Amino acid sequence: MSDKAGRLPGWALGIGAVGLIFMIVSLRVGKHPVERFFANWVVWFTSLLSVGLGALFMVALEHLVGARWSVPLRRVPERVSGLLWPLVGVAAIGLLAFAGPHPLYRWALPSAATDPILGPKLIYLNVPFFAGRVALCFVLWALFHTWLVRGSYRQDETRDPAFNARAKKLSAIFMLVFAPTLSIIAFDWLMSLDPYWFSTIFGVYLFAGTMTSGLAAITLGVLWMQGKKRLPGIGPDHLYSLGGLMFAFTCFWAYIAISQFMLIWYANIPEEAVWYVDRTGAGWIGWGVLLVFMQFLVPFFALLQRDSKCDPARLRWVSIWLLAAHVVDMYYLVMPTLEQGVLFGLAEIGFLLFFPVAAVWWVARSMAQGADMPTGDPNLAKGLEFHL
Repeated sequence: MSDKAGRLPGWALGIGAVGLIFMIVSLRVGKHPVERFFANWVVWFTSLLSVGLGALFMVALEHLVGARWSVPLRRVPERVSGLLWPLVGVAAIGLLAFAGPHPLYRWALPSAATDPILGPKLIYLNVPFFAGRVALCFVLWALFHTWLVRGSYRQDETRDPAFNARAKKLSAIFMLVFAPTLSIIAFDWLMSLDPYWFSTIFGVYLFAGTMTSGLAAITLGVLWMQGKKRLPGIGPDHLYSLGGLMFAFTCFWAYIAISQFMLIWYANIPEEAVWYVDRTGAGWIGWGVLLVFMQFLVPFFALLQRDSKCDPARLRWVSIWLLAAHVVDMYYLVMPTLEQGVLFGLAEIGFLLFFPVAAVWWVARSMAQGADMPTGDPNLAKGLEFHL
């Protein structure tokens, strides 16, 4: 990120432009290029959506529990949660994944209506209802983002302490909305890629990844602003709290992942086990092992010691590592459904170059909006005095 709002170095913008060109060219290259293009689209849509939703969840959680230690840091998750706005367009374009003779989602094929398993599921799995659910989710997220985040900015001007009470009530309602809407994304965009398979814990699995990636992005933002001397008063105890949360949700992700695997392995029901069978062949077993190292083992041991949780250098690389691990996780969930083995070519490189640059540019642009701390919050002083 540069010091100027919304601006990135020329070389970063160049990388993004090259990525966009690769993405466009990939639509004419390889086997089923359109299907592969939209598979990558879903990988990056869900990856960035997780970051934005994880940040908004942390904003609501602070209000709900009355946390004070995180008040001086709240502008960072508020700004990161702004990723939800451009993702509306990403989702809208992603709906084209249902078009054409080889749609990414098999239940969108005309033949699905005569399938004895898929036929009854089409009451739920149909394009108009799918699009309506996506639209409803984004409308609800946009409303709560406006009420909580923009309300926080207005409080800097009005100095109205009543906002805290309103935000607490709104946050309680948001939690009731967050769980089903995130589950809809998990079931619709990810699990329905293989409409014959199902897992009742899948929504919780995505929640675990949402929290690790959201916390990683928040931590990176805090460290960047701290390095620019824009967060005076932020000390090791604030960083320790962020590091502790990342450590906790790293363990939670591992717990949910192993629970899902063990339940399906123990039951050994063919229509459930096939999902893991597809992810242990054609090179995917190595990808699964890599995911265990990236999403759990490396960050677990990197943050295990107390001092490591407040070491800026350690937190910086672990945060970047966890964000990369979450993309690997989404790739592992999506790409095996193409039944083409592990893919890494023009399409994957293009998306890898374009989407991170676009996301960083958007967040960098947001980082200059409003005061760097919620100066109108009456709990700011106590948050700056926070010590463990």
